[in-house]
Amino acid sequence: MRIALTYNLRLSDSEDEAEFDTQETVNTLASAIERLGHRLERFEVSGPASRTVARLEAYSPDLIFNIAEGRRGRFREAFYPALFEELGFAYTGSDAYALAVTLDKQLTKLVLSKHGIRTPGWQFVEKLTELKAEDLRFPVIIKPNFEGSSKGITQDSVAETLEQAREKVSQALARYPAGVLVEEFISGTDITVPYLAAVQNDHDGVLSPTEYDIDPAAIAGRKYAIYDYELKTKKENAVKVRAPANIPPKVAEEMRTMSKKIFQALDCRDLGRIDFRLSDAGVPYFLEINALPSLEPGAGIYAAAAMEGMHLDGVVGAIIQSAARRNKIKDGKRQGKPARKSGPLRVGFTYNVKRVKPALDGQAVEDSEAEYDSPTTLQAIREAIASWGHEVVDLEATAELPSVLASTPLDIVFNIAEGFKGRNRESQVPAMLELLDIPYTGSDPATLSIALDKALAKKIVRQAGIHTPNFQLMHTGKERLNKEFTSFPLMVKPVAEGSSKGVVSKSVCHNEAELREVVKEIVTKYQQPALIEEYIGGREFTVGLLGERRPRVLPPMEIVFLDKADKTPIYSFEHKLDWTDRIRYDAPAKLEPALLEKLRAAARGSFMALGCRDVARIDFRMDDKGRIYFIECNPLPGLTPGWSDLVLIAQGAGMDYRGLIGEIMAPAIRRYKEREARRAADESALMKLAMEKAALEKAAMAEDNKAVTGSGSGSSSSSGEGPVRMDMKAH
Repeated sequence: MRIALTYNLRLSDSEDEAEFDTQETVNTLASAIERLGHRLERFEVSGPASRTVARLEAYSPDLIFNIAEGRRGRFREAFYPALFEELGFAYTGSDAYALAVTLDKQLTKLVLSKHGIRTPGWQFVEKLTELKAEDLRFPVIIKPNFEGSSKGITQDSVAETLEQAREKVSQALARYPAGVLVEEFISGTDITVPYLAAVQNDHDGVLSPTEYDIDPAAIAGRKYAIYDYELKTKKENAVKVRAPANIPPKVAEEMRTMSKKIFQALDCRDLGRIDFRLSDAGVPYFLEINALPSLEPGAGIYAAAAMEGMHLDGVVGAIIQSAARRNKIKDGKRQGKPARKSGPLRVGFTYNVKRVKPALDGQAVEDSEAEYDSPTTLQAIREAIASWGHEVVDLEATAELPSVLASTPLDIVFNIAEGFKGRNRESQVPAMLELLDIPYTGSDPATLSIALDKALAKKIVRQAGIHTPNFQLMHTGKERLNKEFTSFPLMVKPVAEGSSKGVVSKSVCHNEAELREVVKEIVTKYQQPALIEEYIGGREFTVGLLGERRPRVLPPMEIVFLDKADKTPIYSFEHKLDWTDRIRYDAPAKLEPALLEKLRAAARGSFMALGCRDVARIDFRMDDKGRIYFIECNPLPGLTPGWSDLVLIAQGAGMDYRGLIGEIMAPAIRRYKEREARRAADESALMKLAMEKAALEKAAMAEDNKAVTGSGSGSSSSSGEGPVRMDMKAH
């Protein structure tokens, strides 16, 4: 089967990402799915849903293996299953309704109370005034109502008095305003019961109870025996799962019976996990259910499945088997569902090949083809496109390209062509493709022209409310320097070049004489104006974005300058030729959450202001006051494996090279399908018009024949010509 693995990748240790999956978990599941003989594609879904939809539509999986938690809100776990339902894709796990109910702890308890399931006493509180003292049985534990992975649960979560409870509820509501659960604290042991629907046992897929074996040193000095957030995230190596749990057989049987009733009552599908608290008296209490349980290596579901003779691949296979059976998938095809259009496309690949290697020769710089791509890079892109099952048609952007495009049947074009000359050169190939109505990757001609002109791009971005350094253009080097430049150093660069062409160590000028000399050199060498701008001291970042109207902002990368003696460092052309000992790339960058959000907002705002599409890389400087300054935007960024900034950014976000190429290509495939749908609709409309026209003509002819026949009905002539001539005369 063609399987899509959908997930949220954990990139930090923040609580916001506690429920997300690590790269190790994703790799483990992906390898298992492939070992089971399936074709797999990974889909990290943290960005806009439109991007996920475009990629899924392009890949058209037979089944989605879903472990995505969603990013925010009380219905986050339900979001992607609801989306898959709307798109008509089969997926593993429970549906949106079950996931929405089970993420809501108090709603789950209400549902299960009608089925006689034993739970600790509890109150759901959205406002402190709702806390009812008379209903509390101390001690109580305060926990977020709509969170998993033990988020918000610590040793301080337990209250033994009403005063403590009020204080802790107030603190919890400040962090989790959607509501908290105040629950009777049961002294005892945490027990979990996993579920695999495909396992044929005496409990209809309910597995043996498991418990946590915790290193005593990790919990020394703790007052309450609870599996809290610290144990789950910071001391996970001190916790192991024991299966079966060390509990009496009668209790284990009771818990499995309760679990079967719970899974059925909540309509959990394929897999799940229930958390119980076994009191010191040996009485099990239901705490919560996870219909989207962790599948990380070492999880309880694997330990319990081992009791049934199943290893990791068997667990993954059981989940797929159950989902396939539910969705009536046989031999990789879903029965009773119309086949989705899939299969290879003819993908044109437009590029400029680098034949002159960039180099430094003393003070001279050879950069005439610095923006072009090497044969090695071109081959890597070609192979990545082909790996998605498409046919690749090479289209070098030479003077013959217009005639070649016009005569070559293509579905879409993957464009990295830089063009030949002028400030509109990057827009030349996309303009031709638009003329021929061929969908292509990347931004349209207008955006490519604007972004290449750094001065024009700064004007537009500044109008959008994003800081840019003060700047001016010089055409000769003799123009008067703007009064807004109150001090040096100032930066000088070509106004319409990429790949750091013209940006060298002497581009930072410390006096006016240096500046005018550099301007003259740039104007002479590049035959274009020079851009002068304030030098912004501070940290330098570059941000990758993928998508269309609501792009996914990848985690920023910081260019860290290692030469502490250089007081005015810049990310220069020399660095891009040989950067190993002078700069370091931190991907993702180490940023405080507030600064990270400011940088993400500036990147998204710049992308949208310039009208970018599919992919872009945007450069920023941050001064010592935390102000973000837009430097420039590259909507046609380099894609050299293991070297280009965007590729390094993607790697830092857990995305491999092939996945990056697929992300860039997916929106173009969506536009191709939209074009085909429009064409089909137009053809259908034309056919309908033609049929209506034919029907009208047929009716008219029948009416004429009827009139002719009627006018000659009383004639004694046998020739038939007389009545026709008489009829014509009458008309």
